[in-house]
Amino acid sequence: MNGPDKNIKFPLQNYDRLCFLKNIIKNPNIIVGDYTYYDDFENVKNFEKNVKYLFDFVGDKLIIGKFCMIASDVKFIMNGANHLTDALSTYPFAIFGQGWESAMDGKSYPKKGDITIGNDVWIGYNATIMAGVTIGDGAIIATNATVTKDVEPYTIVGGNPAKEIRKRFDNRTIEKLLELQWWDWDIEKITANVANLTTNKIENLQ
Repeated sequence: MNGPDKNIKFPLQNYDRLCFLKNIIKNPNIIVGDYTYYDDFENVKNFEKNVKYLFDFVGDKLIIGKFCMIASDVKFIMNGANHLTDALSTYPFAIFGQGWESAMDGKSYPKKGDITIGNDVWIGYNATIMAGVTIGDGAIIATNATVTKDVEPYTIVGGNPAKEIRKRFDNRTIEKLLELQWWDWDIEKITANVANLTTNKIENLQ
């Protein structure tokens, strides 16, 4: 046995509120890596409902790596939510027409870029990730955090706006983990190392 089948929707027998996320996503602008799971209190279909303001005409993407853990009610606020911030008014006059349709001629709404989540990232209950944010490999996002800025690899953040609480490891260990990129190993090697991956002894990885 080399772990669960990455292509099944529900890896836990008789439990349909935790899914391997890539196997339930329908929106092509949401890209998810193998073994990343989403756990919802009610229904895993809520995940796409919680990716807010993801409009085809904007063209941004939510990109999530492998082996991530995403708790219930996590929200991603995409660029479709943005309003003008350097204009006299933030009101979206143009969308209502009726004589206002030319309000945005020669202008565009702010676009901060894709949301990119690395590998082996744990996002806690009810966290919110804002447009343009990149979360590094191995990071932890605390419950109820609102992430407005990039998060470095193997960093724990919390609060609103989210701030660094601490690094998970010393710099040397972080550098080594980023070099190893264990999430890209073949599944046989990962399976052989699961007992080591659940310790803090990086020297045991083989």
